[in-house]
Amino acid sequence: MIKVLAQPAFNTRAENPYTWLLYNAMAAEVTDFSYRRSLDARYDIFHIHWPELELNAIPGVAEAAARLKLKLTLMDALRARGTRIVWTVHNLKAHEGLHPRLEQWFWPAFTRRLDGFIALTSSGQTAATERFVNLEHVPGYVIPHGHYRGEYPVNTEADARQELNLAEDAKVFLFFGQIREYKNVPGLIRAFRKLADADAILCIAGRPKPEGVGEQLRREAAGDPRIRLHLENIPKDRVQFFFRAANLVVLPYRDILNSGTAILALSFSRPILVPCRGAMGELKASVGPEWVSTFPAELDADKLERALAWSLEPRAQEAKLENLEWPQIADWTLEAYAQIVARHAS
Repeated sequence: MIKVLAQPAFNTRAENPYTWLLYNAMAAEVTDFSYRRSLDARYDIFHIHWPELELNAIPGVAEAAARLKLKLTLMDALRARGTRIVWTVHNLKAHEGLHPRLEQWFWPAFTRRLDGFIALTSSGQTAATERFVNLEHVPGYVIPHGHYRGEYPVNTEADARQELNLAEDAKVFLFFGQIREYKNVPGLIRAFRKLADADAILCIAGRPKPEGVGEQLRREAAGDPRIRLHLENIPKDRVQFFFRAANLVVLPYRDILNSGTAILALSFSRPILVPCRGAMGELKASVGPEWVSTFPAELDADKLERALAWSLEPRAQEAKLENLEWPQIADWTLEAYAQIVARHAS
């Protein structure tokens, strides 16, 4: 059985269940990364998902640089022992942009050490190879992001709108997820405030990062009772209420490649409005135009109004996500691992 060291694997399920769902469905021996584990045993694959973590999370440039150099040194040590390094391209850059010069150095050094990479869409694969020239020399695979159905509790006997103190006849827009600068949530609030519809409600649910973003949102929302702010981590058992109460999920991002929140909304069979950037056009083609609407350039009140009318049109009860089943995704990932290992064994 193939042995995989993954960063992360199972221990981030509460924050983001993507890797837990992937490896839980995989017929392989998978271990969560730690530096000790990486040296205590031999692995066939070291699978990295978010190598830019230090660039987003560590404000001090010296500490971030030291951590990244350690990561690269470990990759060299593992490769010397026969472990193959695989990266899933969730993002093409660090969203926070804390250390631009360090980031400019890091990506070429990181991609030089890869033995293979996985993109979640064909457009994501193209974008990755265009941005990182080192990827032209390693095999790439397109394996989709799986759905989240069954991962979040659903109590169909509970009235979602009552739980959130929303009127039954309200027209509810939802933004859900961690609130970061690139997601342009203040822009969404400004566009929404220009809507004249008194029955429209905008729910914003998620923890701001950094906390100062929350103060900006409170200022932008002040004086409009139609805007409901839930600026906190949403407990797993309450996620259902926000999506079940929504007519339309809006992701006003300025920059996007992939989006777990878009997949989460579709997992709850909620139509989404997303920018026509990154892999969103491919997601629309995969799931269908009755579930995914895209907008070019900046979001404004007219686009929100048209998207709301579209979201209220009749559609199937459930979005078709058969192409996003985890057992198949896990098998495709295992096949990619096997090909990468065999490529270096020959």
